[in-house]
Amino acid sequence: MGQEKRLYILLKRNSYIMNTKQSIVLIVFSLIISACQPSSNRPIERWQHAVEGAYAGSISNDGNFSVVSSIHHGISLWDLNTNALKYQWSQQLQSSDNITLALAISNNNSHVMSANRTNFALWDIETGQSQGYWQVRNSNIRDIAISNYGDYLLIGKANGDVVHVTMANGRRLEFLGHSEKINSVDMLPNGRIAISGGNDFIAYVWDTVSGQVIYKFNHPSRVSKVALDAYGRYAFSGDSMNGAHIWDLKTGKLISDLKGTKRQEIFSSIRFSKDGKTMLTGAANRKVSVWEVATGKRLSHWKVSPKEANRPTGAVVYSVAFGDNGRILTESSSGYAELWQIPQ
Repeated sequence: MGQEKRLYILLKRNSYIMNTKQSIVLIVFSLIISACQPSSNRPIERWQHAVEGAYAGSISNDGNFSVVSSIHHGISLWDLNTNALKYQWSQQLQSSDNITLALAISNNNSHVMSANRTNFALWDIETGQSQGYWQVRNSNIRDIAISNYGDYLLIGKANGDVVHVTMANGRRLEFLGHSEKINSVDMLPNGRIAISGGNDFIAYVWDTVSGQVIYKFNHPSRVSKVALDAYGRYAFSGDSMNGAHIWDLKTGKLISDLKGTKRQEIFSSIRFSKDGKTMLTGAANRKVSVWEVATGKRLSHWKVSPKEANRPTGAVVYSVAFGDNGRILTESSSGYAELWQIPQ
């Protein structure tokens, strides 16, 4: 009986130790899982701006307006403070071959620029009136940017040209630094400095008066997205092989590389915060992220809502913006504008 009792106690003790170890493993595992989880995928508010999905979208820098292109509604300008439809515009025929594929709102909310493959248009936000339609020559439009008051327009083309247009006198400066297709362009609110990136693995920052290159940022693959901070502090360039960099716009020196990016995380939208400490990104895989500018560390991330369907669908995040009180606004190809709380 003494040996049986000792054996029983030993087995019970071993069972307790095993259960304790398992509990510790489970606790550690749950902590690891919770640390890797994205922020809540539930927006504070969601507004449908395009029933069948959107072809392009842009949110103003201050988060007050959003403009969306869709097959059924043409171009729609929304007041995001009230989610009220402000204007509906039509850039000629909205057919499958002539859909508005690029939109931009000036930093001071005075004008909207829209473009399909061969034409671009300018719209006055205050009056809702068209300021005119123009056609490009030789090649299709790939991306656009607009300055305050619509004084200057920037057009990136499939043949590698980037055209800077001065609206007051019709002056056209063609930047010919790229040798292949342009994928992304941006411009400071005053129209004085531009950035462009293309399939030649290069992002250029250049002077829109002289056309001279200011900085040249080399990449190991095609440059898919470029952006300038509206306050003139930073430049961003990202490529198709997960390279993403924040540059000092005054010196051209590297500030940080974004950490933990993946090849499928192709950035589709960039926005710097007013205080210059953080940066927002939207991607083609529904992902929205907040980054620390100084270190390139991802502070939080989540995914926008896909279009409602019987099977899982994706969504491209067309535009992101910082709102008030630690909130973020997104506009995506699902046709939804969404309001999110930045996790603390």
